[in-house]
Amino acid sequence: MTAVSAEDRLWELLRGALGTRALALAADLGVAEALAERPRSVVELAGELDADADTLLRVLRTLAAEGVFAEPEPGFFTNTEASELLRGDWGAFAHLYGGPWLRATSALDTSGRASFPALYGTDFWSWLAENPEERRAFDHAMEQGKEQRVERLASLDWRGDETVVDVGGGNGSLLVGLLQRHPGLHGIVFDLPETARDEAGLGERCTFVAGSFFERVPAGDVYVLSTILHNWDDSAATRILETIRAQ
Repeated sequence: MTAVSAEDRLWELLRGALGTRALALAADLGVAEALAERPRSVVELAGELDADADTLLRVLRTLAAEGVFAEPEPGFFTNTEASELLRGDWGAFAHLYGGPWLRATSALDTSGRASFPALYGTDFWSWLAENPEERRAFDHAMEQGKEQRVERLASLDWRGDETVVDVGGGNGSLLVGLLQRHPGLHGIVFDLPETARDEAGLGERCTFVAGSFFERVPAGDVYVLSTILHNWDDSAATRILETIRAQ
């Protein structure tokens, strides 16, 4: 393993925000989707995506230097294995990290006060409720890595007829994947009413129930909390677990 020099370590941190923002710009424009079929010139891309050609060139070269997109000849770009991921849930993650989360991160200080409410006028979850497209992006982003999570859940020793409640289950993709692996299970996706979802796509054995896990959860045999508790401090996380325990 090659050792990283002290200078390189600092340089990677210093320029990290630039890469984060460039990735979000490319994701929001839909560059990876526009390059799905063939390499294209930056002039053609800029015209189609309503972007300034010179600025887009700089953004794509910044990303190509890191292996996200490639420039086979000057001014022409194509997808790479990494940029292809932006056509799926990684694109939603790029939007969040390089958009609202980057703005909130840039406002961080050592006062102990949360920066997001100061910038957006409300907490993150209320902001998502007020902005349906952002909520949709968040729920899409939360699908990332679901295959591995489904695999871990499916490998457990199930009785075979349980009702599984996915607490904070978002659009239900995780629970649907589990139910496909175990045909005897039934599921309840439990999340806030504004969650972006296709209830018809949940299937006959799965339903969506709206509510707050600080107040109540539906009755079930098994409760799943996947990538949920890390969003909250210890006090709030304890309240969530107490709500489930009280059911």
